[in-house]
Amino acid sequence: MHKIDLKYLLTVLILTFSQIVKAQIKSDTATLFAIKNVNIITMTSDKKIIENATIVIKNNKIFSINETVPRSTKIINAGGKWLIPGLIDMHVHGLTDSYYSSTYPTKGATYFFDTQDVMLPYVANGVTTIFDLNARAENFGQRNEIIKGHVIGPRIALAALINGGDGSGRIANTPSDGRQTVRLAKAEGYEFIKVYSDLNIETFKAIIDEANKQKIKVLGHIPDAFKGKTEEAFSPSFNMIVHAEELAKQSKDYSEEDIQNFVKLSKENSIWFSPTLITIERILDQAQSLDSIIKLKGFPYIHPLMRSKWLTSNQYNKRTSPEFIAYLEKMIQFNNRLVQAFNEAEIPIIAGTDAGTSGVIYGFSLHDEIELLVKAGLTPEEALASATRLSATWLGLSDKIGTVEVGKYADLVLLDENPLENIQNTRKISGAFFNGKWITKKKIDSMLSDLAKRNVKNINKYDWNKRKDL
Repeated sequence: MHKIDLKYLLTVLILTFSQIVKAQIKSDTATLFAIKNVNIITMTSDKKIIENATIVIKNNKIFSINETVPRSTKIINAGGKWLIPGLIDMHVHGLTDSYYSSTYPTKGATYFFDTQDVMLPYVANGVTTIFDLNARAENFGQRNEIIKGHVIGPRIALAALINGGDGSGRIANTPSDGRQTVRLAKAEGYEFIKVYSDLNIETFKAIIDEANKQKIKVLGHIPDAFKGKTEEAFSPSFNMIVHAEELAKQSKDYSEEDIQNFVKLSKENSIWFSPTLITIERILDQAQSLDSIIKLKGFPYIHPLMRSKWLTSNQYNKRTSPEFIAYLEKMIQFNNRLVQAFNEAEIPIIAGTDAGTSGVIYGFSLHDEIELLVKAGLTPEEALASATRLSATWLGLSDKIGTVEVGKYADLVLLDENPLENIQNTRKISGAFFNGKWITKKKIDSMLSDLAKRNVKNINKYDWNKRKDL
C-alpha cells in the first residue's frame, strides 16, 4: 500500500474547509430584502389577503412570508401599504431599433432606441411582464439585456404574427405556407403565434392545426374572411381572441343575440378573451381631437419619433367624421356589453392594451384598461386577476409569476392604498420589485424626469414624415 502523505491530506482538508466557508459567506451575503408591516393581496384563487405581514425576498424570489428574517437583510418598512403581484400587459407592440428607408446588404437600423428608455414606462407603472404580439429579432435582444441585468425592465413573451394578403412580414396565403410559417417561427424561438385579419379561411385553419401539433398557443384576430360564418373560426386550438372589436366586426347588428352566440362559442371551445377596451377609447379620443394625446399623463415619455407620427400622421384623426365617431361610440357600448357577458359566463378575461398603438402609452395604458374593465362590470379583484394570475396562467407561467407566494419570482408592486377598494389605487405606486431588483418611487420619478428632458431636447431631431431620408 502507498503511504498516506498526512501533510498533503491536511492541506486538502484546509482548502476544502476554506471553500465551504467562502460558499457560506456568499450565501449569507445574498441580496436580501424584507418588506415589513405590509398588507399582501396574494391574488391567489382563494382571494387570500395577509395583513400586517413580513415578506422576505432573497435574490430574485420570494423566500418567506411571516417567517424569521435572515441576517444582513435590507428592511423596507411599508407602514401598512399594499403589496400586489407585478402587473402583466398581454398585448404590446414594442419599440425597437428600426430602418424605414431602402436597405442593402450590411445596412443596419437607421433609428436607434435606448432599451432602458423604452422599458422605463413599464417600470414606472409596475408592469413586470409584457407580451409582444408582433415580435421581431430585436425584441430577443431587448429581452437579453434585461435578463443580463443591463436594463431594468419586464419579462417579455414573444409572439410571431402571421398575416395573409400582399403585405410585409410573415405572409401565408396557402395552407402549406401557413404550416411552414408556424414551423419556422418556432425554430426561430418565438413562443406563440398571432393570427391576423387578412388570412383566408383555409390558411387560418392550417395555422391553427399546425400550431397545435407544434404545441404552440395561438391568439389574435378573427380574419375578415369569416364574416357571415363566424362559428367556423372557433376551435379549442384558437386559444384567445384579442380585441373585443374582432367580435364586433363579426356581429350583424350589435345585438344581444350575437353577444350570447359569441359567449356560447367561446365557452364551448375554451377560448379566452382579451378585449383591449382602451384601444377603441383612444381611437375615439383622437378622432375628436389630437389634443387628447398631448394631455395624456405618459406623453412626455414617448420617443420624439413616435410623437411626430401620432401628431402628424394620425390615421384616426385624418379619417374623422360624424359617422366615424358615431361608429366608434356604438362599438364601445357593444364592447362593454361583451365584457359583462363574458364575465358572467366565467370565461377568463385577460388585460391587454395594444400599447404602442397611437395614443396607447406603454405601462400607463394597463391601468387605463384595468379601470375600464371595472367600469364594464368586473370587480376590482377580477380586474386585477386579469392582469396578474389569469395572464400568468395563459402564458404557462403560473408556477413563476402572477401571485404572491413563496418560491415565485419577486415581481411585486408596493401600493400606497388598497386597490380592492378603488381600482385607481393601482396607480399609487410606492416602489416595485423587478425580478428581485427593488426600485423606489423616488428613483422612478428621477428616471422619468431625465427621460422627459431628453425627449424635449431631441424633439426637433425627429420628423416622421422624413423618416425615409436616412
